[in-house]
Amino acid sequence: AIQLRSPPAAMSLAQQKRDFMDFVDQMGYMPSIRSMVSKEERRLLLNVDDLRSFNRDLALALMRSPAEYLPAFEEALREIVTNHDPSFAKQGAANEFRIGVVGSFGAHHVSPRQLGSALLNSVVRVEGIVTKCSLVRPKVVMSKHWCPTTKQFTTKQYRDLTSLTGAATGSAYPTKDSDGNLLETEYGLCEYMDCQTVHLQEMPERAPPGQLPRSVEVILEADLVDSTKPGDRLHITGIHRALPSKANQSGTFKTLVLGNHVRLLTKHLGSAQFTEEDVRHIKEVSRRPDALPLLAESVAPSVFGHDFEKRALLLMLLGGTERNLANGTHLRGDINILMLGDPSTAKSQLLRAVMRTAPLAISTTGRGSSGVGLTAAVTSDEETGAKRLEAGGGGGARRG
Repeated sequence: AIQLRSPPAAMSLAQQKRDFMDFVDQMGYMPSIRSMVSKEERRLLLNVDDLRSFNRDLALALMRSPAEYLPAFEEALREIVTNHDPSFAKQGAANEFRIGVVGSFGAHHVSPRQLGSALLNSVVRVEGIVTKCSLVRPKVVMSKHWCPTTKQFTTKQYRDLTSLTGAATGSAYPTKDSDGNLLETEYGLCEYMDCQTVHLQEMPERAPPGQLPRSVEVILEADLVDSTKPGDRLHITGIHRALPSKANQSGTFKTLVLGNHVRLLTKHLGSAQFTEEDVRHIKEVSRRPDALPLLAESVAPSVFGHDFEKRALLLMLLGGTERNLANGTHLRGDINILMLGDPSTAKSQLLRAVMRTAPLAISTTGRGSSGVGLTAAVTSDEETGAKRLEAGGGGGARRG
């Protein structure tokens, strides 16, 4: 079971903003903010390890009560950017400056299976494989309405159940003001924010034997949308929330993660750290004239014979040379193998040996791949009816 320390007593909004500004000054974050402004970005990465060095209680409070501290930190960030570059701060909406949390999370670094009630309303880092991605859709943040009678504009702010700054307001546009005068919506002056939903599934190699991998729904907003696609392995940092439902009478709630930082792991899978001794042994084997037969014999050594099959599996593991031609043509270096044989000729044993050797491999069968296919499929969302892309076994094992 996960045991977490209770956070310190909550402080006022002004005190939270002062603490964040002191943290920015003392820990040297002003160059990062200037770089963010120069690149016209709107998300600052805050390392929780730096926050622990500055104030351990403040770091614990942020991890356990992000709904109280993140809005204050983001408001303080907006004030800092406004003082540094007022013109850039006025370009976007009031909630467009965000803070992404990175660093060491300890007990808050979990898989979808470990997301329990103890981590609700806390900052978590979840690792897994993206299996589904919805379309990017705009979400209304602020609407403006013109009243022909009073010749004045009326503004309304919108919040949904995932908002950290207050209760949900509903998404219906107002048609009359407080005096009963008719309002006309000026759609060109309204402000919207991109929103996308992805499903993060537990990595197959880390799921307990004999159990299906668990999944969690993640909501990405603003600059984080379209930062990932089905088949990517990644770490997502966010807030673990439970959403209430009007039709729910059982006392159970749907949980999801509100993402504020995405880090891809696909690029780092093959970059294993080799020691000097490993490199020396690799070079010694490469100089041997029988390097290919030697390595082929090392594939599934418990299986006798099958020399050509083992050599083919070895070449499949190593792959070919990937090329990008001058005219834009991309030539894949992947090698595919079809194995045919009588029963009890160690076909499955050879494939299991490949799974234990490859850094990224997913075992699938005809029954397991029939849902979305081996590559990918376009499916319909049960709740909204929108189309989305769902990855199959081939997408999950890409670059393996």
